[in-house]
Amino acid sequence: MTELGTVLRAWRDRVSPVEAGLPGGGDRRSPGLRREELAMLANLSVDYIVRLEQGRAKHPSPQVLASLARALRLTDEERDHLYRMGGVAVPTRTMVPRHVTPGVQHIVDRLGEVPVSVFSAAWDTLLVNDLWVTLFGEALPTGGRAGNLLWKQFTGHESPVSYSQEHGEQFHRDLVCDAHVAVTRYPDDVALTSLVADLRSQSEEFERLWNSAGFGEHRESRKTIHNVLVGAITVDCDVLTAPGSDLKIVVYTAVPGSTDADKLDLLRVSAVRAFA
Repeated sequence: MTELGTVLRAWRDRVSPVEAGLPGGGDRRSPGLRREELAMLANLSVDYIVRLEQGRAKHPSPQVLASLARALRLTDEERDHLYRMGGVAVPTRTMVPRHVTPGVQHIVDRLGEVPVSVFSAAWDTLLVNDLWVTLFGEALPTGGRAGNLLWKQFTGHESPVSYSQEHGEQFHRDLVCDAHVAVTRYPDDVALTSLVADLRSQSEEFERLWNSAGFGEHRESRKTIHNVLVGAITVDCDVLTAPGSDLKIVVYTAVPGSTDADKLDLLRVSAVRAFA
């Protein structure tokens, strides 16, 4: 077993299923995660987890290591150590942070009564909770730009979300302002630079807003989501920024006592049943 395999096993053993949002109990050799549970959380195959721990998988990609760091709830320092053991360059401060820290993960865990998602400064989807999946009717996107909100908004991606004209225009302006800030703050992030260049060439609206040199950031909006279980549900969307990481924690709530709040309650019950 390599040093990477030894550390992965140790980190797996220290994360309890309950802490990771999975059912506890059962016959377990250790209180930590089973290999199949880690594989599911990291969106990897069980066989690949086995090969990593046994030292037979030699060159894990940065994407694989990032998924493992998130699933194992590693700190920034532990994530950096994992990257070094995997032979991958540690992300610098001039690259967009995409690691969900344990603190942010705990916030998401404690907000289980409402839909929550976590995005990077470049609006890459990093983490969603079960109620978010039930509300939007889709799992956490993986791979390429499928989970990037900027890409989906400006390239005609089919979405269950609709806005009033005023809110829609303001939402797009805010997103482009966020992109401006991110490009300035993280000049060495190749993925972000490429994303913006492609959006400018493929979306007339993005190019127009980019050249308008507006300033601001996306903090709140109201949107209507068309859900297959409850129909149209209108929610308020508030964006919180995690200090030191630029991670965006997006929280969706409905007006208390409203029909939308009742629909959200119904979806919460559905989410509990679906992910039990």
